[in-house]
Amino acid sequence: MKLIVAVIQERDADPLVGALLDRGFFFAQIDSTGGFLREANVTLLVGVQTALLPEVLRLLRQHGQARVRYVNPLMPIVEPAEFHVASPVEVYVGGATVFVLSVERYERVA
Repeated sequence: MKLIVAVIQERDADPLVGALLDRGFFFAQIDSTGGFLREANVTLLVGVQTALLPEVLRLLRQHGQARVRYVNPLMPIVEPAEFHVASPVEVYVGGATVFVLSVERYERVA
């Protein structure tokens, strides 16, 4: 058994969650925030049998859309008489960051 920890952009979450539910996967959904862009993300915890891992990874690839954004870097500290114009920097956002962990034990408490 595997535990998939997948971090995706919030805007990609609804279609992915729908696809997981349609295929009978159970998961926990946690709202999170990215450390670099400080944007809303969703972290999904998905427990699956090892044989089903490729299907979940396929859904993550299908619904986690990578895109290009331009962000302004932080302004450096300058002297009062200095003027600094920061050029936007191209960054890739979206897609998914996925961790796959082996599960030693699984137990459902009722």
